[in-house]
Amino acid sequence: MAERLGIGDKINAKIRAMRARVDQGKEMDYYFYNQPIEELRGGTRVRTQGREMLMFASYSYLGLIGHPRINAAAKAAIDKYGTGTHGVRSLAGSLDLHVELENAIAQFKHSEAAITFSSGYVTNLTAVSTLVGRHDVVICDKLNHASIVDGCFLSGADFVRFRHNDMDDLERCLRRAEAKATKLVVVDAVFSMDGDIINLPKTVELCRKHGAWLMVDEAHSVGVLGKTGRGIEEHFEMEDAIDLKMGTLSKTIPSVGGYLAGSDDMIHLFRHASRAYIFSAALPPAQAAAAKAAFEVILDEPERVETLRRNAAQFMNGLKQVGFDTMLTETAIVPVLCGADERAYEMVRYCQHDDIFVLPVVSPAVPDGTARLRATVTAAHAPDEIDQAIEVMGRAGKKVGII
Repeated sequence: MAERLGIGDKINAKIRAMRARVDQGKEMDYYFYNQPIEELRGGTRVRTQGREMLMFASYSYLGLIGHPRINAAAKAAIDKYGTGTHGVRSLAGSLDLHVELENAIAQFKHSEAAITFSSGYVTNLTAVSTLVGRHDVVICDKLNHASIVDGCFLSGADFVRFRHNDMDDLERCLRRAEAKATKLVVVDAVFSMDGDIINLPKTVELCRKHGAWLMVDEAHSVGVLGKTGRGIEEHFEMEDAIDLKMGTLSKTIPSVGGYLAGSDDMIHLFRHASRAYIFSAALPPAQAAAAKAAFEVILDEPERVETLRRNAAQFMNGLKQVGFDTMLTETAIVPVLCGADERAYEMVRYCQHDDIFVLPVVSPAVPDGTARLRATVTAAHAPDEIDQAIEVMGRAGKKVGII
């Protein structure tokens, strides 16, 4: 009984510590998380707590939220199927709509087949833990998303990390793993905190040289990289370079869920061995329909990809000219390095008081001393809106002493 009380004491201590941290942040006007969005206006403006702000924290990279064609598809799906499937895909939960969505994803990603899951987090968790286990090794970039890291731990495989985008260190890890039965390398295509791009050509070369499988998380690259927004393979003009392509349906694609795309045999394995597929309810009809329509819109409206690229360059270059350090970003994720956590909080406070919706990323999500604003720009932003955000952030940076 004493041991159980001890465990309870630790839980209570965690609860109290988190409550104290959040309460202190609120008292200092440093708490900006979980703000309820009351209304979306034109894809770039939001109303929250009675105020309208310019949104520069959204993952809607191509500005597809609220697209009439996507909304119509979701509404039609509700009229036809209702609001839920009431079952897992393996039993009573599969609709023809799910099959159509997976076929659309496979075609979009130039893969033989695809499978969908209830969230992006779950997709990474099940992808790694289904493919590898004890006596295998999984090798990851040090800045991979937390969902990949959690999947690695869940798998039970030896978990090895190489220095961020350091191909020499990746090869060192692969050499040390030569004796392992199965080697899986997992990397982000675009890194969510930094906005930079993995060196895919070299990663592929090393995986083939050392007999390793390659999985790439394209959560932040679909709709962003490549001439038509198909992702990192198109960006580097490579075909069939990746064994397993993972992506989300909740960023560029304005829905919810995640997917894996690959060979027919690979996807067949997941459909019959993935616990996240077997034991999770199917995507709701409206969300499946919205996702399918979104992939079609991306291909039918390619100008959105070019607009995003142009907007990202304007935002990134403008912030640099003002004096900010935007790190190594090459994409629509534009980090604004602040240093100490408190400086990031102060920057956000000034920006939000001046009607620019940005958010801070602080330790432990990023290393101590590298707190930042993780600002994002979309294809929906007008040039004058981007200039307004740069101006506001510039004023805030001067007040805080960053520039």
